[in-house]
Amino acid sequence: MKKGIFISFEGPEGGGKSTHIRDLERFLENNGIKTLRTREPGGTRLGEVVRDLLQNNLAGEAPSSRAEVMLFAASRAQLCENVIRPALDEGTWVLADRYADSTYAYQGYARGFNLADLKEITRFATGSLVPDLTILLDLPPEASRQRLAARANAPDRIESEGEEFHLKVRNGFLELARDNPERYAVIDARDSREAVSALIEAEIKARFPNQVRS
Repeated sequence: MKKGIFISFEGPEGGGKSTHIRDLERFLENNGIKTLRTREPGGTRLGEVVRDLLQNNLAGEAPSSRAEVMLFAASRAQLCENVIRPALDEGTWVLADRYADSTYAYQGYARGFNLADLKEITRFATGSLVPDLTILLDLPPEASRQRLAARANAPDRIESEGEEFHLKVRNGFLELARDNPERYAVIDARDSREAVSALIEAEIKARFPNQVRS
């Protein structure tokens, strides 16, 4: 039986997911809560190979859109079974840098795949494991583009998609949030790191008052 709390971080590229996961990790550990960070695709040895296939065309060819869906699902299945579920069963809080909602936003809303089909694939891959809370770090495409341009590393295959694609991704995330208000917390990622982290901490305190007090 699950004892830990599962929190996913979602949003367009450049929203600061990795940064705010680290900030939340420190906050929770200061409250005596054991945490585990994961990322998608990746998080396992198999998943990291899939990550290279998806982001950097490791195989020497870009995956087709359908293959892309299945590769994400395979990485997620391995991560859920080998990492996330065991951690939750031990009472660890899992902080995920992307999860199933990214598939719905990128492959569903942006690539045009049927959401019902994607949800069925996800249900099978994850064993119906859904986060207790999803933090959406919302960012308009122009702000996302500016942040990506400021990075030292070159954009990956998905980051290099056009503005229309990324606008569909953002709108998809916002629609998912509207459809799942009990699970989602939408936070404007354009604010300062300190302000965004404070909003996330306030959300955690409000939702889990028995576990987090300071």
